[in-house]
Amino acid sequence: MSRILPGQTDLYALTDARLSKGRPLKEVVGALLDAGIRIIQYREKHMHQRQMLEECRLVRAMTNDAKACFIVDDWVDLAILSQADGVHIGQDDLPVSEVRKLVGQEMIIGVSTHEPKQAKEAWADGADYIGVGPIFATQTKEDVVAPVGLSYLKWVVENLNLPFVAIGGIKEHNIAQVSACGAKCCALVSEFVGADDIKAKVKSVRKAMHRNT
Repeated sequence: MSRILPGQTDLYALTDARLSKGRPLKEVVGALLDAGIRIIQYREKHMHQRQMLEECRLVRAMTNDAKACFIVDDWVDLAILSQADGVHIGQDDLPVSEVRKLVGQEMIIGVSTHEPKQAKEAWADGADYIGVGPIFATQTKEDVVAPVGLSYLKWVVENLNLPFVAIGGIKEHNIAQVSACGAKCCALVSEFVGADDIKAKVKSVRKAMHRNT
């Protein structure tokens, strides 16, 4: 297993077949890994579970070869069956304590949070990291909550000693703002998988993120 947590690497990529310009998952993930991405989350909402399991096993094999971390969004069963490194859950999913019973102590559990109360609960319940956002408006996720802006991110930086990834509407043109507020790891979806040249986009995003450091 590759227990790479946000903060131990700077960029975190999520898949989305609808935004990938018709390219197969293998091509997209391969380009992300070649560009040095070390955490990849499989997040697909519009497929049958059998196809999703096949794709999860593909990504698992690819991330193993690259010594990268593989996270499955929402689907605890798919994470277990594909031997993923972790699972990421939302506020309406199973509680961290119940997920831990299913996945054991070794698997990473990430939790999406949108306010201090949720962050404190995730920490107390034993989450390995939290998602902080959405920082900006995003169209890559349905039923998304309103943007929390940079104020919640600053609160997390100042009050919690827990690995976290900033997420939501983060792109090359605004990632420096997020980094300047203390985010050591940022998650991107459309900016990566929708790029014509994924490897070049990762390189330019990383440069923008570290421009002021």
